[in-house]
Amino acid sequence: MSNKDVAELFQHWSKTADYDIKTASDMFNVKRYPYALFMCHLAIEKLLKALIVKQTNEHAPYTHNLVELGKNSGINFTEDDQILLADLKEFNLESRYPEWKKDFYKKANRKYTERYLLRTTSLFAWLKKYLKK
Repeated sequence: MSNKDVAELFQHWSKTADYDIKTASDMFNVKRYPYALFMCHLAIEKLLKALIVKQTNEHAPYTHNLVELGKNSGINFTEDDQILLADLKEFNLESRYPEWKKDFYKKANRKYTERYLLRTTSLFAWLKKYLKK
């Protein structure tokens, strides 16, 4: 992949990650809690992919698995952050069965969502520092 391609791919992942973390907050503010959680997942996924592209000069793996992406990013995550990545992985709504979604929608209330939004925002800010190195 050329340097230009790497730069464009890196910009794509990092800019859309910024958009998605803002969207997570917006969805929380309008009480669309399941979608706020989904956007938390997506923002971290894209930020991790940006980091992988930056480090490897290659495409990031085609996966939504945040634990796997975290391992591929080369970052040493705390145990708490690893648990958060595993939790956020569960918020990928795209391929879930209707029964799982029904249970998830019940669980995704304001308190539950706010806790994950705050933790995700903190992790997001921490990961952004690695983009600048």
